[in-house]
Amino acid sequence: MKSIKAGVLDIAYAEFGPRDGVPVILLHGFPYDTNAYADVCGRLSDRGLRSVVPSLRGYGDTRFLAAATPRSGQQAALGADLLALMDALSIPKAILAGYDWGGRAACIVSALWPERVSGLVSCGAGYNIQNIAAAGMPVLPEEEYRYWYQYYFHSERGRIGLDINRRALCRLIWKLWSPNWAFDEATFERSAASFDNPDFVDVVIHSYRHRFGLAVGDPAFDTIESLLARQPDIMVPTIVMQGDADGVDPPAAEDAVASHFKARYERRILHGIGHNLPQEAPAAFANAILSLL
Repeated sequence: MKSIKAGVLDIAYAEFGPRDGVPVILLHGFPYDTNAYADVCGRLSDRGLRSVVPSLRGYGDTRFLAAATPRSGQQAALGADLLALMDALSIPKAILAGYDWGGRAACIVSALWPERVSGLVSCGAGYNIQNIAAAGMPVLPEEEYRYWYQYYFHSERGRIGLDINRRALCRLIWKLWSPNWAFDEATFERSAASFDNPDFVDVVIHSYRHRFGLAVGDPAFDTIESLLARQPDIMVPTIVMQGDADGVDPPAAEDAVASHFKARYERRILHGIGHNLPQEAPAAFANAILSLL
């Protein structure tokens, strides 16, 4: 892992492939880490692409530069971190690919700074920008029960539970969200080491409270949040990937978010694949990126 100062963070990142290759930034979600892209990076390197895989705020060796900086996990912070990383690495334009939190960061930069993005691969919901104003409206019960962990994190009991049982809780989430993925303990432990970051609990708890309007955001990101509240369209070529065995965000029969994508757009549904799509189906994920070239 390398590191670079970017915005309010010292971001840890891995880099693969030739320095002069087409840049691709690969972004992990919760509760995962950069290991999700190990096989994807190898496939992209073989095709001459340059892959950059950062640890998000609160994960791995990424650290805040100042103790006074709020440990925010809000969506605007994730987007701002990604843009700051691109600036720090002097990457003017890249393909962005991610899932869960990482997919959210990729969607935000694609929507607000499309001139910096040559293509987007987004998983799960596809259009991963949160509509916080509507977060208080309940959805169907069969959807609500899948969000138990978010409601758990709204309580102090949930904060303590994440802190003292972080490996057990995250392992359970892996199993529930990817029921067909037969990962072994060594695979889990490689990623679980990233959850020992001293800011992990604070960032995660704030993320799941802010998205429901239960926690105030970092004022530094107010302008970005106001832009995201408008639910901006995405004007770059996009491939959305969804696993039909995703235990938290399964694909619906109707593609309800397609209208947000105004350039080339395609939705790909993968049979038997769960939430951690790049680690479960690295060939399909890499092929989606390559098809955007």
